[in-house]
Amino acid sequence: MCAYVRFSGAAVACAALAMLLLLLYAVHRWRNPRCLGRLPPGSMGLPLVGETLHFFSPDASFDVPRFVRDRLARYGPIFKTSLVGHPVVVSADEELNYLVFQQEGQLFQSWYPDSFVEILGRDNVGEQQGAMFKYLKNMVLRYFGPESLKESMLRDVERAVTSSLCTWATLPAVELKEAVSTMVFDLSATKLIGLEPSRSKVLRKSFFDFVRGLISFPLYFPGTAYYSCMKGRQSAMEVLQQVLEERKRSAQVLGEGGRMEKTRRHGDFLDHVVEEITKEKPLVTDKMALDLMFVLLFASFHTTSLALTMAVKLLADHPHVLEELTMEHETILKDREGDRESDGVTWMEYKSMTFTSQVINETVRLANIAPGIFRKAMKDVQFKGYTIPSGWGVMVCPPAVHLNPDIYPCPLTFSPSRFKDKPEINRGSKQFMAFGGGLRSCVGADFSKLQMSIFLHFLVTRYKY
Repeated sequence: MCAYVRFSGAAVACAALAMLLLLLYAVHRWRNPRCLGRLPPGSMGLPLVGETLHFFSPDASFDVPRFVRDRLARYGPIFKTSLVGHPVVVSADEELNYLVFQQEGQLFQSWYPDSFVEILGRDNVGEQQGAMFKYLKNMVLRYFGPESLKESMLRDVERAVTSSLCTWATLPAVELKEAVSTMVFDLSATKLIGLEPSRSKVLRKSFFDFVRGLISFPLYFPGTAYYSCMKGRQSAMEVLQQVLEERKRSAQVLGEGGRMEKTRRHGDFLDHVVEEITKEKPLVTDKMALDLMFVLLFASFHTTSLALTMAVKLLADHPHVLEELTMEHETILKDREGDRESDGVTWMEYKSMTFTSQVINETVRLANIAPGIFRKAMKDVQFKGYTIPSGWGVMVCPPAVHLNPDIYPCPLTFSPSRFKDKPEINRGSKQFMAFGGGLRSCVGADFSKLQMSIFLHFLVTRYKY
């Protein structure tokens, strides 16, 4: 019996040792991933968790996010890490960023960690590749491209801006971020899905809940920011589902002789969506349509409202910039022939707002609304002596470029004139990616710039703040 006990104890000890060795090996493999080449420097963090907790740590400064800033100082502009279970190479190198954007479909493809995909929807436009992505992008551009903005959007934006400013002027004080968000969201909801004010208010609350937990640790548990975010998405999707079903039912009515006849168009983006999904052989499914509308609503109101709020704050803090901006817009008013102020801003006047464009570019450079843009390597990629393995994620970090003192002297200083005589900036470049880059540059960039320009025009010519 004693011999048996001694044998069992030895067996347990051997098993424990084996388990310990396996655990140590697993930790070693985690910290030292296999690679046919030399990986960038960096740390993979803790097994499974990686450096996710550090990545999602709050950082209220205008500087490069602390997670990236600390690692740039330690490892340089290209480093490896692990986020929410995925190996990722983070790039603050403008040449690598450009390569990632320009080699879409060749070396890299669009990709986001699973937790982000859950937030934006598994059928969202960012998950579409190749021909399907181009098809959806062109569908959006037909409605939000420059020609559409010129023909119809300009007047709608102007009405929304003047109405909101007039209302705010009667109030003793305005919580600017909330007020601007409401203005931009209601306009976007009207142009995208023709939503009436009562339902727009419900949808707006859902999106506000969604945004508050957007950049948070993906822990789906009541009380967490991520839980609030997902509940906000669920509520928003329920409203969008109802709107889509109603529009589909009303898209065709029974006419004389039992034939189906199309009803009147509403003049919004949803018209185009319903037209696509009700084709005899549709390429766009209902789920794709819903996720597309969700992402467009989110992007159009969240990014524009943040940028506008920051623009007003920066102008208030820099009177000399505000004075130059005011002079540009007062000159527009003086140059008008006759008394046609009530006719509003013309497209030619909008395109002449040179300094305004510089103010917008400088604002979005400092705002850095997108802290990271994700892609995935489709094959092993060699760059500056490093290997990015096939299947690894790549996070392009715009703030690290936009706040690089070698590219932008005194990077935290608000100086719109730094964009003078740089027209190529408007389409994105190696040094400016506030609206993304490559094939996936923001399709709503022109719409956003239009809203900001018209808002600033009426703000500085009609009001003091």
